[in-house]
Amino acid sequence: MKFLRDLLDQQKPLFQKGGKLENLYYLYEAGETFLFSPKHTTAPRGAQVKDAIDLKRMMITVVIAMIPCLLFGIYNTGHMHYLAVGEEASFGDKFVLGLTLVLPIVLVAYAAGGLVEAGFAVVRKHPINEGFLVTGMLIPLVVPATTPLWQVALATVFAVVIAKEVFGGTGMNILNVAMTARAFLYFAYPAQISGDQVWTYLGDKTPVDGFSGATALAVAYQSGQEGVDAVSNLGSHNASVMDGMFSFTNMFFGFIPGSIGETSTLMVLLGAAILLFTGVASWKIMVSAFGGAYIMAAVMQLLAVNEFMAMPAHYHLVMGGIAFGIVFMATDPVSAAQTESGKWVYGLLIGVLTIIIRVTNPAYPEGIMLAVLFMNVFAPLIDHYVVKANKKRRLQRATV
Repeated sequence: MKFLRDLLDQQKPLFQKGGKLENLYYLYEAGETFLFSPKHTTAPRGAQVKDAIDLKRMMITVVIAMIPCLLFGIYNTGHMHYLAVGEEASFGDKFVLGLTLVLPIVLVAYAAGGLVEAGFAVVRKHPINEGFLVTGMLIPLVVPATTPLWQVALATVFAVVIAKEVFGGTGMNILNVAMTARAFLYFAYPAQISGDQVWTYLGDKTPVDGFSGATALAVAYQSGQEGVDAVSNLGSHNASVMDGMFSFTNMFFGFIPGSIGETSTLMVLLGAAILLFTGVASWKIMVSAFGGAYIMAAVMQLLAVNEFMAMPAHYHLVMGGIAFGIVFMATDPVSAAQTESGKWVYGLLIGVLTIIIRVTNPAYPEGIMLAVLFMNVFAPLIDHYVVKANKKRRLQRATV
């Protein structure tokens, strides 16, 4: 590493003021700080503020928390392929196949978003922020493995520009960037991100009889439409190859069709544990969001007018991307509520809205995407009323 450090030091004068590559200084600075800790020191006089974590370390922690979802998503992509085509395969074969499909999506997302970030940094003459370290991983995890790479790139560029850079960059956005990318794909290219044929990679092979490729939410909704018992249908789906696929246990562990990183609730909870242990994410948002979803699902069960609504509330917590969305999207420290009381309200409404959208609107069976984006917009309003209420209480105490 000393060789690399010396090489960077030798090239630095070219990028500093007066150098031939002065305009590209922030590209150099981004590479230097990514590889090595910055040589910034606190002045001998004035305020002395120290913290064990900075923006880069916080973002790296979130990326580490997503690694279990990524690794399982790679394996499950290959597992679903071999299950669909009716072939036996080893763990290694499944993982390698999944890697060949997932890794290009990750690389394209990082490359497309990184170029946009670098372009804005050069034009605006400010350092490249580390916020895209997380976004570049989140976007691949919320799309199917069959998503065309050009669509991944287009959605990433759209989200970074429209949901982030137009507001001023990292720390200024009002919408979750990764969720915006998924929403763009959902509305711009619905055929590639919805329907039974997009969740499982088949290659040039034909699926065996009885394999539909539908997600658990699609199966549950169809059960409600047909008036068939939703839970038993999730367990069997009337086909031998699907027997037990949508049992509660299978959905919890994640051996089901879906987006790359969202299928395994167990892996999501492992990531949540890392975020909570390190203090990076808000436990209040997680608890209130899961609680709101469970309560609303229980209410729907009591008011059931079809079999989907009658499904047990705990099933909703392991279906679709609700767990992934709550842990990694709803807790985004920029687009979420900032006040402590507001976090309870913010999370609760995300959980409630997710179930309402999921159960009552067949056009959006997932729910968590629209719920998070909707509450991103209302987060400042929630904080406004929390602060206003605090001011009112303080004024009342002052006048007593």
